[in-house]
Amino acid sequence: MGIKKKKEMQVTALTICHQDLETLRSLADVEGKNLASLLLRCVQLTDGVSQIRYVKQIVPLLEKADKNGACDPAIRSCLDILAGIYLSLSVKNPLKKVLASSLNGLPECFLTEAIQSFTSRLQEELNTTDLYAYRKVTDNISSCMENFDLGKAGVNNLLKNVLHFLQKSLIEISEENRKFAGNHIVQTQLMNDLLVGTRVSVMLVQKIQDFQRIHLKTSSSPTWQSMCGLLSIFTKFLSDDDLLQTIQSTSGLAVILFIKAMFHPPEKIPDLISSLLLRSVDCTSIPDWFLNCCRRLCCTDVSHSTLLFLCQGTLTMLDWQNGNMGLSGEALLLNIVHALFTLSSQIKESTLELFLSRILASWTNSAIHVLESSSPSLKDNLNGNSSIVQRLLEYVYTHWEHPLDALRHQTKIIFRNILQMHRLAKGKSDSEAPGLAADRFICDLAESLLRLEWHVKGKYACLGCLVDYIGIGHILALAKTIPSQILEVMGDQSLVPYASDLLETMFRNHKSHLKSQAVDSTWIDEWHETWVSPLLFILCEGNLDQKSYVIDYYLPKLLNCSPESLSYMVKILQTSADAKTGSYNSRGALGALMACLRTARAHGHLQSATDAWRNLVSSARIKQGLIHQHCQVRIDTLGLLCESNRSTEVVSTEEMQWIQFFITYNLNSQSPGVRQQICSLLKKLFCRIQESSQVLYKLEQSRAKHEPENELTKQHPSVSLQQYKNFMSSLCSRLFEALFPGSSYPTRFSALTILGSIAEVFPIPEGQVQTVYQLSHDIDVGRFQTLMECFTSTFEEVKILAFDLLMKLPKTVVQFQDSEKLRGLFEAALELSSSTKPYDCVTASYLLNFLIWQDALPSSLFAYLKTQQAACGDGDKSAIVVERNTLMVIQCLLENLEEEVAQAENSLLQAAASFPLYGRVHCITGALQRLSLNNLRLVSEWRPVVEKLLLISYRLSAVVSPVIQSSSPEGLIPMDTDSESASRLQTILSEIQPRDTNDYFTQAKILKKRDSFDLEDLNASVPNIGASAEIEGKERKTCDVTAQMVLVCCWRSMKEVALLLGTLCQLLPMQSVPESSNGLLTVEQVKEIGDYFKQHLLQSRHRGAFELAYTGFVKLTEILNRCPNVSLQKLPEQWLWNVLEEVKCSDPSSKLCATRRSAGIPFYIQALLASEPKKGKMDLLKMTMKELITLAGPTDDSKSTVPQVHALNILRALFRDTRLGENIIPYVADGAKAAILGFTSPVWAVRNSSTLLFSTLITRIFGVKRGKDELSKKNRMTGSEFFSRFPELYPFLLQQLEAVANTVDSDTGELNRHPSMFLLLLVLGRLYPSPMDGTYSALSMAPFIPFIMRCGRSPVYRSREMAARALVPFVMVDEIPTTIRTLVAKLPNCTDQCFRQNHIHGTLLQVSHLLQACTDSKYRLNTYFQQELADVAVCTRAKLWLAERLHAGLCVRRRKGCKDREKLALTSRNSYPGGEKDV
Repeated sequence: MGIKKKKEMQVTALTICHQDLETLRSLADVEGKNLASLLLRCVQLTDGVSQIRYVKQIVPLLEKADKNGACDPAIRSCLDILAGIYLSLSVKNPLKKVLASSLNGLPECFLTEAIQSFTSRLQEELNTTDLYAYRKVTDNISSCMENFDLGKAGVNNLLKNVLHFLQKSLIEISEENRKFAGNHIVQTQLMNDLLVGTRVSVMLVQKIQDFQRIHLKTSSSPTWQSMCGLLSIFTKFLSDDDLLQTIQSTSGLAVILFIKAMFHPPEKIPDLISSLLLRSVDCTSIPDWFLNCCRRLCCTDVSHSTLLFLCQGTLTMLDWQNGNMGLSGEALLLNIVHALFTLSSQIKESTLELFLSRILASWTNSAIHVLESSSPSLKDNLNGNSSIVQRLLEYVYTHWEHPLDALRHQTKIIFRNILQMHRLAKGKSDSEAPGLAADRFICDLAESLLRLEWHVKGKYACLGCLVDYIGIGHILALAKTIPSQILEVMGDQSLVPYASDLLETMFRNHKSHLKSQAVDSTWIDEWHETWVSPLLFILCEGNLDQKSYVIDYYLPKLLNCSPESLSYMVKILQTSADAKTGSYNSRGALGALMACLRTARAHGHLQSATDAWRNLVSSARIKQGLIHQHCQVRIDTLGLLCESNRSTEVVSTEEMQWIQFFITYNLNSQSPGVRQQICSLLKKLFCRIQESSQVLYKLEQSRAKHEPENELTKQHPSVSLQQYKNFMSSLCSRLFEALFPGSSYPTRFSALTILGSIAEVFPIPEGQVQTVYQLSHDIDVGRFQTLMECFTSTFEEVKILAFDLLMKLPKTVVQFQDSEKLRGLFEAALELSSSTKPYDCVTASYLLNFLIWQDALPSSLFAYLKTQQAACGDGDKSAIVVERNTLMVIQCLLENLEEEVAQAENSLLQAAASFPLYGRVHCITGALQRLSLNNLRLVSEWRPVVEKLLLISYRLSAVVSPVIQSSSPEGLIPMDTDSESASRLQTILSEIQPRDTNDYFTQAKILKKRDSFDLEDLNASVPNIGASAEIEGKERKTCDVTAQMVLVCCWRSMKEVALLLGTLCQLLPMQSVPESSNGLLTVEQVKEIGDYFKQHLLQSRHRGAFELAYTGFVKLTEILNRCPNVSLQKLPEQWLWNVLEEVKCSDPSSKLCATRRSAGIPFYIQALLASEPKKGKMDLLKMTMKELITLAGPTDDSKSTVPQVHALNILRALFRDTRLGENIIPYVADGAKAAILGFTSPVWAVRNSSTLLFSTLITRIFGVKRGKDELSKKNRMTGSEFFSRFPELYPFLLQQLEAVANTVDSDTGELNRHPSMFLLLLVLGRLYPSPMDGTYSALSMAPFIPFIMRCGRSPVYRSREMAARALVPFVMVDEIPTTIRTLVAKLPNCTDQCFRQNHIHGTLLQVSHLLQACTDSKYRLNTYFQQELADVAVCTRAKLWLAERLHAGLCVRRRKGCKDREKLALTSRNSYPGGEKDV
C-alpha cells in the first residue's frame, strides 16, 4: 500500500570528439544565440537529463534561421556534428530517441544538407574493421530505420554498402563464435550480435522499397550478390543447431522474406515453399541462385528445427490476407499444418515444443484470414468435422495439461481460433455466432467438455472460449448447476485460478445477456440466484480452503462486476449471523459477512468512512469478529479495519480503538499463517497512517480552518495527527510489554515483526519531510535491553527480527557509551561462539554482527588481538568503520580458531566436548555476509586474512574428515593421537578400512583374525569407551563424550567450512590476473576450493555433511559459469568429465560410495549441471544424460554393477531437481526404461536404486501427489496425452507387458512372479480414459488390452487389482460393453471341472472397474448404449452360479464380487433416461 518513489531517469550525457568541440567553439557567436552556441552549451553539460532540454531547442532555432532562406556553412557544420552525435549515442540512451524525434521536424530547406551529413557519417561507420565494433554499427542502422526520416534516407542512399556490411559482419562474427567454442560468456555476446544482425537484415528488406524491384536487376549487381550472400548465411544459421534457437527462428523469417523479395514470378513462391516443407524439391526447375544459396534446405535430411522455423517464417512473412496467394496459397496452408502435425510427434525438446505450439496458433490465425475469402474446398478442409480440425483438437486435448504455462496458453488460443474457423467455414458472421449453439459440432464439443472431470485444467479455458462464442445460455441449459460444480472444486489451490476465471467469464456473459433481454430490473434476481446464492452457501458451509480461495479469487471479481450485489449479500448474511455465529471449526454467517465487507472495502465498493459502513454492521459485531473463535474470522475483521483502496484514507478514532482491542488478544496466535497475516495487515494500516498524515500536514500548513468539513476528516488536522501519535505510542508500549522474559515464541515473533514494520514505515525524517511518529523516540535503555535479550532466544527467527529491528534504528539509539559493557558483550559473544550448543553460535553471530556497527568496538578488541591494527583515517567514516570492525572481529575469531584447530589435531574428543570448531566458522561466515565485499577499502589488509582463512578451513576439514568419510560415521569415535591411545586408534581404523570399499557387491567381507579385537579387553583398558570417553575440558572438568557429540562436531564443522568457502567464492572479488589490485581470491585459490569440494562430496558418507557441502559448491559453480576467466569458466566441464570417467571405471575397490544412494556423487553432478546457463544449449546436460542413460541400462557383467548403481542414483537426483525444469523431460522415457529393466536385475543394489528412480519418475511425469487418495485423477493423465508426450514408451511398455503376461500363471501351475509387473501396472494404472480421446493418433491403445487382461490372472491380489484399474483407459467408450461381454464369457461355465480362483477374481475385478468408469463418467445417453448394458446384465446372470458355489471358503470374495458386478451393470443401465426402473 506504500507509495513507491518514482525511479529517477538515468541518462548518459552525450560527448563529442575534440575536433568537433573546437569547430563548435569557432562557430559560436558572441551573443550565444546560434545553433553552434546551443550545441556547445549542451555538450559542456555532464547531466544527460539537462542535455535533453537543449536538444529539444534545436528545431525551433533552425525554424527561425529558415526565414533567411539559405543554409549557411555554419549550420551545415552543426548538422554534420549532430549526425556524429546521433551515431555515437548508445541505442538505449533516451537522448538518441529525443534527437531523432527533434530532427524529424527539421525545416525542409535543411533536409538535403542533413541527409548528406548522415550519409557521410554513416559511411564512416560502415567502413569499420573492428569486429567488436560491428554491434554498434548494426544498432545504428537499426535506429536509423526506426521512425527516423533522416536516418532512413541515409540508409537508402547507402543500401549497397549496408548490405555488404551486414554480410561481412555476420560472416566474421560467426567465425569468431566458432573459435570461442566452449567460452559461453563470449559466445553469448557474439550470438546476440548475430541475432541483432539478422533482425536488422529483416528490417532492412521490409522497410526499404527498392527491394520490390530487385528481381529486375542483373545477377552481377553488388546488391543482388549481397542479397544472395545473406540468404546463404541465413540458410546456414537456420540449419545450425549449435546456435541459439532465437537465431534459428529469426533466420527462418529472414530466409522466407529474402525468397519473397528475390524469387520471380511471385505466384510460384507458395509452390516452392511447399516443396521445401514436403522435402520434394525438383532441383531442375528452380533457379541456380536459389540452389546455390539454399542447397541445405533442398536436401531430404532437413532437421526438425529447420522445418519448424521454415513454417514459422512462411506464416509470418507471406501475405495471407484476403486470399492474395490464391489456390496455391491454400495448398501451402494445408501443407504447413500437416508438416506441423508430423513434427509434433517427433519433437521432444521443451523449447521446440513451445515454438511448435506458437506456430500452430499462428497457423490458425492465418487460416482465419484465408477463410474470409477462400474456396469451398478449403472451407470443407477446415470446418469442425474435418480431419485437420479434429487433429488440432487432439493437440489441444493432449497439451492443455502441459507443465509449461506458455504452452497451455497457446492451446487456449488454438481452441478459440478453431471456433472462429468453424464459423467462417460455415459461412456465418460474428453476429450469427450465438446461433451456432445448435450446430452439431458445437453441441458435441460442449457436451464433451462438460463430461470431463473438473480436475482437468484445460477444461476451464476451453469452456470460457465456448461461453464467449455461443453465450452462457446454452451451457446452463446443459448443466444448470455448473456454478455450484465449479465452486466445489475451488478447494484445490491448483485449480482455483482457472475456476475463478471461468466463473467470471460466465457471470459477466450471463449479466449482459439478461440485461439485453430484460425490460425492468427484475433480471438481477435471476442473476443473484444463479451466481450469488451458491457463493453464500460456500461461504457459510464450505470447508476452510474452499472458503479462503472463493473469498480471494471469486468474490472480488463478482463485486467488480456487480457492486450493487453487496447489499443483497449483507442482508442475507446479517439475518443468518444471529443464528450462525460460527465456532472454532466453522466461520458461520458472521465470518462470511466479515469476508464480504472486507473484500468490498479493499476494492472500493464500500464507503470507507466509519459512519458510512457502520450502518451495514454494528460496532458490537466488529468486536465479536475481532475475538471470534475461528482465526480467519478475526483476520477478515482486522482486514476490514486495515485495508482500503485509498492509501491516504484517514484512520478513524474508532478504528484505532478496535485495533488496540485486537492486539490485546491476538499476539499469541499459534498459527504461523495467522501471524503473518496479522503483521501484513497491520503494516498496511501503518502505511495508511503515514501517507494520510502527509495529507494532514499539508492541510494543516494551508491553514484552511475557514473551510467546511473536508472529505478526509471532520476534525482539525492537528487533532488527527495527535491521535495518530498517541495511538502509535500506545501500540508500541503494548508490543514491548509483550517481550517480557519468558514470553512465548509466537508472541515475540508477532511483536518484533510489527515493531520492525513500524520502524520501516515511519523512517527517520530527512529534509522537509515530516513523520507523524518515530519509534526511536519511544526506545529507552530498558527497551533497548529488551531487544538485546531477544538474542538469547533459542529460535533463530527471533534473533533475526531483533537484529533487523536494531539495524533500522538510528545509530544514536543503539551506540554503546560504556566501553566496559561493550567489552563484556564481546567476551560473551566469543564464549558463545565456542559453546557445545549449536544455537549458541547463532546467537554469537548476531551479537557480533551488531557489535560490528559500534564505533567504540576497536578499543575493546585490542586486548584480544595478537596483531595490532593501525587506526583508520577520517575518510568516509560511515563506510570504513564497519569494514574495519568486521576485519578485526574476523581476525580475532581466526586467531582463536587457529589455536583450537591445533588442539583438535591432537585431540578431537576434547574439541567435541569443550570447544566445537563450527561455532567460530559460523560467526566468520555471518560477518562476511553482512559486508559489501565488492567495495572494500582495506584490500591489502584483507588479502592475508583471506589466505589464512582458507588454510585454517582446510586444516579444520582435515581434522574432521576421517569421521565424515568413514563408511559408518554414526558410530566412529577416533581416539587421541598421543602414544597412549595410538594403538587403539589404529585398531578402530583398520576395522573400518576394509568396509570403505564396494566389495560387498561381489562377496561378503570376513574380518581376519589379525584385524579383530575383543571389545571387553578394550573396555577394560579404556573405561567407558563403549558408551563414552572421559576427557578433561578447558576448565579441567570431566566430560563424557558420546559418539553423537563427535559426529555433530564433525559434520557441523564440515557444513560451516563448506558454507564459508561458498560464501567467499560468491562474495569476494576475484583476481582476473595475478597483479590485479582489487581482487582477493586468486585463480589458484578458486581451483583449490573446487578440489576441496570435489574431494568431500565424493568421499563423505554423512548426509548432513555432503548436503551442505553441496550448498557451498553450488555457489562456487554459479560464479565459475559467469566468470570471464576462461580457465575458471571451463572448470565445471572438466570436473564433470572427470567424475563421469571415475563413475564409469568404478569397481569393487573404488573409493566412491555405492551405498547411501551414492552419497555425495549425485549432489556433485547435480551442482555442476544445475548451474549451467539455461539460455544456452545445455550441452553438459545432454552429454551427461547420454552417458548416464547408457550406464544405467542392463549389463551382462554382474561384476560391473557399481557404475549402474551410481548412474541410477545420479539420474534420480537429476530428475528430482526442479532447476533443470523442462530440459530434463526429453530423457524421462529413457529413464523409465532403465528403471523398469533395472528392476529385473539379480543384484539387490540395482533393484533398490531402480525402485527409487522409478518413484521419482512417476512424480516427475504425473506431478507431486496432492492427496491421500491413490486413485485420485489429480495425479493422472489420459492415455493419449501420456503416449503423445512419451511416444518411446509405447513400444517399450507394450513389449514388456507382453513378456510379463506370458509369465503369469503358467500352464505348469508354477508360481512365476515377474518383477516388472508391478511397475508396468503402476504406470498404466495412472492413466485414465477421456471422452476427448480421438481416433487420429497412431498410438492405438488396443494392443495393450489382451496383455492387461492376462495380467489380471496374477496370483498376487494387488496385481490383479492394478490390472483391473489399468484396463479402463485402454478401452474405448463404445467398446466397453463388448469388452465386458468378452470378459464375462471367459468365466467358467457350470459344467467346467477345472478352473482357477485367481482367474475368476481377476476377471470380475476388470468387469467391475469398466462398469464403474462407465457409471461415474456417464459417457453416452443413447438407446444403443442402454441396450448394450442390458446385454451385459443378461450375460452376468448366466454366471451367477459362481456366487452360489462354495469351495473351501475361497469363494466368499468371488461370490460377493459376482453379485456386485450384476448389481453394478443393472445400476449403470438404469441410471440413464429410459432405462428400466425395476430389477
